[in-house]
This record gives sequence, C-alpha cells and structure tokens, in this order.
Amino acid sequence: DFFGKPAFLTVSGQLAAETYACALGSVYTFGPTFRAENSQTQRHLAEFHMIEPEIAFAELTDVMDNAERYVKYVVREARERCAADFEFFGNFVDKELPARLDVLVNEPFERVPYGKAIELLQAEIAKDKSKWEFPDVEFGTDMASEHERWLTEKHFKKPVFVFNYPREIKSFYMRDNEDGKTVAAMDLLVPGVGELIGGSQREERLEELTAKMKESGLSEEDYWWYLDLRRYGTVPHGGYGLGFERLVCYVTGTSNIRDAIAFPRFPGGCEF
Repeated sequence: DFFGKPAFLTVSGQLAAETYACALGSVYTFGPTFRAENSQTQRHLAEFHMIEPEIAFAELTDVMDNAERYVKYVVREARERCAADFEFFGNFVDKELPARLDVLVNEPFERVPYGKAIELLQAEIAKDKSKWEFPDVEFGTDMASEHERWLTEKHFKKPVFVFNYPREIKSFYMRDNEDGKTVAAMDLLVPGVGELIGGSQREERLEELTAKMKESGLSEEDYWWYLDLRRYGTVPHGGYGLGFERLVCYVTGTSNIRDAIAFPRFPGGCEF
C-alpha cells in the first residue's frame, strides 16, 4: 500500500541510466542490486553492489573498449596505492595472483564471438565428457561457470570478452544484429571468477524494441516511459554492469564472495 501499486527490488539501474545517458551523455550508477535466484555458489549473493556505466553514442565495440580500460585502471591503481596489501595477498592468499594481475594490466583482453567459443568448448569436451558437469554444449547454450572458466583460465589464460550471444538467451533490450540470430551483447570472463561484467548495445529502434517486448510477454504499458525515450530522444547507446564484490574477489584472490562484503545475504541467509 505504500506506493499504491506493486513495487519490487531492482536487479539493475540500467533502464533508468539509459534515460540519463540520452540526456546528459555518459553516466554511471553505483548501488545495491538484488537477485532472487537460488544460487548457493561461491560467487553469488542475493544482494550485492553494481557499477553500471551507460554510454551515449556507443556501439558494442565502444562498450567493450570502455570496460577493458576501466578494469585495467582499477587494478593498476589498486596495486600502486595498496602495494603492501597486494604483497600479502600474493604471499598468503593466492601465490598466482601477481602474475594473473600482470597479464590483466599489460596484455590486451581476448575477444571471441559466442559461436567460436562454443566450437572451442565442443572440441575440448569431446576429448573426455566425464570431466564436465555440463557436457552438452551447442549454439544457444547459456554457458555454465565451468565453461566460462575453461575459456579464460585454460584456453586463453587471460581475460576474454565473449560477444554476439544468441538472442533467445539474452534480454529484450539488447540490440538485434543483422544476422537475425544474435544480439550485440558481451560478457567479460576473468580467471578465478568467470563472468565479471555483462553488457550490451541497447535496442534504440522503437519498432524492433516493441516487437521484442511482445516476444518476451512484456506489457508496453508498464514500460511506457522506456518506449518514450525511443520515440522522443534516443541515440545509439550501450553499457554494462560490473559486480563490485566479484571485482574485489578477483583483485584480492578471495575465493568466496561472501568474504568480500560486510553483510552477506544469500538464499537461506539474512542474519544482518
């Protein structure tokens, strides 16, 4: 009754940030976000913090370029300003951490289309399916953590952008590619964590956006303001979300995300 209508916790500030970006240029949000999925893993929380840049006049390549520069900057600055802490992490938490961060800062990130990533996984899994929890991989598969970590830790041995995902497994607001099968979306995978960033170029074309909303069973009435942005003032734009606690895990070598936040909340656990 407080708002006079149903209201929910947000999984992202992205849709609102798009409005700001189309009015002001490049913007970002930073705040708590929430997930209701029942994931009991070392890298999932029910409440965490998200850094979400939104960039006006940007295509997917611009979004990946920005994400790569951002992650490199954060890691480089953290190591310079907190050298004693990183010496401790390298000696007592993860002895491979210094070399892993050296690669991140000094080498370009790999970029591989989703279709090629699936082909690489299929070839590797065929060698011994018994080693994999999820051995059935094909175009359209939503990659599991073991798939993401093999790509970034075993095959490329560095951070890797996987891009141009099948439209069926991605959100309605991601821009359709000309092939009609994929969208201009990307995930950044990093060793030790898996997915660190997810992002896309947004669908700025009104007709295409409304058609995709119908496919997803979404009401145009609920998103009237989001559609009005396309009617009255949009530009090509894109952005991404970076899970802050996952970044902390990656930079410090911390294995469990519940140790990277002061008050961890997760399925079955909300003590604070």
